[in-house]
Amino acid sequence: MAAKKSTLARAAGELEEAVARLFTGVAPPKKKKRRKAKKAKIVKKAKKAAKKTKKAVKKLARKAKHKAKKR
Repeated sequence: MAAKKSTLARAAGELEEAVARLFTGVAPPKKKKRRKAKKAKIVKKAKKAAKKTKKAVKKLARKAKHKAKKR
């Protein structure tokens, strides 16, 4: 089992690397962008749509009830 580097040791290593790059003129490595989760967005939209339809049905039911009372 490989021991995890301490935060201090890791930071020191990164600093050392950065200083070395400064003097050699090498660009820092690019980090990969994290892909956004699409499922969460789809689920959110579906829930929103369901909420809207539920609200609309409730409104219609209320109106129907009100009309029935008037008669």
